[in-house]
Amino acid sequence: MQLKSLGKHLVEAHRLVPKSVAATAFAAQGLVAEATTPFVVQDIRIEGLQRIEPGTVFAYLPIKRGNTFTDDKASEAIRALYATGFFNDVKIVVEGNVVGVQVVERAAIGGIEFSGIYEFEKDALTKALRSIGLSQGRYYDRALVDRAGQELKRQYLTRGYYAAEVTTTVTPIDRNRMSILFAVDEGPSAKTRQINFIGNQAFSSGTLLDEMQLSTPNWFSWYTKNDLYPKDKLTGDLENVRSYYLNHGYLEFSIESTQVQVSPDKKDMYLAITVHEGQPYTISGARLAGNLLDREAELNKLVDIKPGDRFSADRLQATTKALVGKLGEYGYAFATVNAVPQLDQERHKVDLTLQVDPSRRVYVRRINVVGNTRTRDEVVRRELRQLESSWFDSNRLALSKDRINRLGYFTDVDVTTVPVEGTPDQVDIDVKVAEKPTGAITPGAGFSSTDKVVLSAGVSQDNVFGTGTSLAVNVNTAKTYRTLTVTQVDPYFTVDGIKRITDLYYRTYQPLYYSSDSSFRIVTMGGDLKFGIPFSEVDTVYFGAGFEQDTLDVDQSTPQSYKDYVNDFGRVSNNVPVTIGWSRDARDSALVPSRGYFTQANAEVGTPAGSTEYYKADVQAQYYYSFARGFVLGLNVQGGYGNGFGGKPFPIFKNYYAGGIGSVRGCEPSSLGPRDTSTNDPIGGSKMVVGNIELTFPLPGTGYDRTLRVFTFLDGGNVWGTEGSSTGANGLRYGYGLGLAWISPIGPLKLSLGFPLVKHAGDQYQKFQFQIGTAF
Repeated sequence: MQLKSLGKHLVEAHRLVPKSVAATAFAAQGLVAEATTPFVVQDIRIEGLQRIEPGTVFAYLPIKRGNTFTDDKASEAIRALYATGFFNDVKIVVEGNVVGVQVVERAAIGGIEFSGIYEFEKDALTKALRSIGLSQGRYYDRALVDRAGQELKRQYLTRGYYAAEVTTTVTPIDRNRMSILFAVDEGPSAKTRQINFIGNQAFSSGTLLDEMQLSTPNWFSWYTKNDLYPKDKLTGDLENVRSYYLNHGYLEFSIESTQVQVSPDKKDMYLAITVHEGQPYTISGARLAGNLLDREAELNKLVDIKPGDRFSADRLQATTKALVGKLGEYGYAFATVNAVPQLDQERHKVDLTLQVDPSRRVYVRRINVVGNTRTRDEVVRRELRQLESSWFDSNRLALSKDRINRLGYFTDVDVTTVPVEGTPDQVDIDVKVAEKPTGAITPGAGFSSTDKVVLSAGVSQDNVFGTGTSLAVNVNTAKTYRTLTVTQVDPYFTVDGIKRITDLYYRTYQPLYYSSDSSFRIVTMGGDLKFGIPFSEVDTVYFGAGFEQDTLDVDQSTPQSYKDYVNDFGRVSNNVPVTIGWSRDARDSALVPSRGYFTQANAEVGTPAGSTEYYKADVQAQYYYSFARGFVLGLNVQGGYGNGFGGKPFPIFKNYYAGGIGSVRGCEPSSLGPRDTSTNDPIGGSKMVVGNIELTFPLPGTGYDRTLRVFTFLDGGNVWGTEGSSTGANGLRYGYGLGLAWISPIGPLKLSLGFPLVKHAGDQYQKFQFQIGTAF
């Protein structure tokens, strides 16, 4: 009896001990095997459960009714229940033939709350804490909670909030749960008050500061926030400074130290950057070595490094990239080019050997498109220029990526080359896309310098049902130009890539709204069908035809030229125009171009099937050149010419207009050119020429932010006509001025302040103008 009682007490003692100890406690007692007499378990009772179901415990418990209970079974049961991680305490009590399992559950996290947080999104913080194992429903772990609080503090430090304090409060709630509150006192963000360079002699501190995003506070810091001190931003800036020196030949350049001092109130930062410049190196020689595939002459043409040149890391990188790209065009997907420099430190010269290793030639086994949950596979694949079962071509692969990006359906396109395991001459191409919403409902209201309050609304879907077809309905209520349009575009009307564009429209135009009290307007309704045929990757030719009805609503104050046209040809004209056009877009960006060009030409002919017979031709050319970092010179020229057939005049409702933003800034919109002799109102003309020169550069204090820029301009142009009841036009009109361009959330916004170069009697001027839309 004494031995049996001792065994019972040993079983009861298994609580609040580590599972490794609990698992071996019986074995550590020599009396246990003799103290507990094995018996058949008649019942098992679970005590202490609050959230966990009894069935869960029975599922993990190795003891079942009908089993023989032994000391080993007890140890195994304790070990199994501790291993679940559900319990802080496990105790097994034997009463007769009944086994009692008494447990104390671990507390769970009932909720995680934040207070005082403004710098971060709370959802983002919740997601970050979940990644380290802290989330609602998980078991409470004080060490993990402390780690989470430290991680929050670290996040604030990376954004320059050195005074931030994080207080963690843990509150017990019902059902053995814990509520966790992270209370944050963010305090002020530290501003970078001073940045000093030490040891720089070749370049001034101002020049080096221009290479950095981090800056001291200036008048535009509220927008750029470049005066805030996140550590990762400084790391990137130091790399920019290092690259600047390497691009100017300073191969021995190094950053010896970076000292950061925080003011006692933790509001200000002071940086001291010590650099070692060394001497600039010139290139004494540059040659190719390795396996050149018997294409040495062709590859040598790509080497943009010549003896006597100052060493430039950018030019070296561009050369190696060009060589790898050329080898990739021949199918060598894994080609490498390594630059091996030999330094002559006494004469400060460097001899470069470009070691070429084409590796093996491969062909593409399979192209996998992933991430397109809504867009059909064929919509992506028809943009690919790299084909399956053909030799790998890096040029075609890059072109494929560009074409998929230009679709506008994806926020990100990633193209990777994956070797086929076990096959040395095959690769797979993974095209991973991240879709974005392509539909939009855009109600809006705005204020225009010419149209005052403008209401607009639009419904568009650029990727209807994932087919790549677009459909848009737009309404505009501007006083001078009101529109209702429905447009449908099928970019692959045929498998060869012929585009079909269908337009239905209703427009009213009041050309005299600002110059007189006339209610005269031109009402146009119609539709057209166009086809775009791609002749190359950048060239498209358009053919189309349509029907259009133009109605001239004249009144007593309407200019005499319009009245004469109505008297001769009636108020209503039915037109059946055919069109042909061509465009080439070789810009690096349609939104913020910095290099490249764009050209287009269009011709429209009013056929005898309608009541008007005429022709008109329009041409436009744009060219962009970046001659310094952030500085872009843009040139734009456009012209139009129209005339009638068979002795008929050019329809007056097809006239060109000029003046205002988009043509000659500083002049009132549509005010240039011929004027009616009776009312002196501008009536437009059948010939138009406009030219623009624009220099764009970063707004001072914003670094190289391309979304916010300043520009200066010089515009010239005019409109001429043949109407006998008109006067004016003469020579070209010129305007100059400056402005601000901003890629706003509602589109490209342009503000300009323009002045006439020479004032002419009768011309009308408007200094301040703005528009949302095109580059010029």
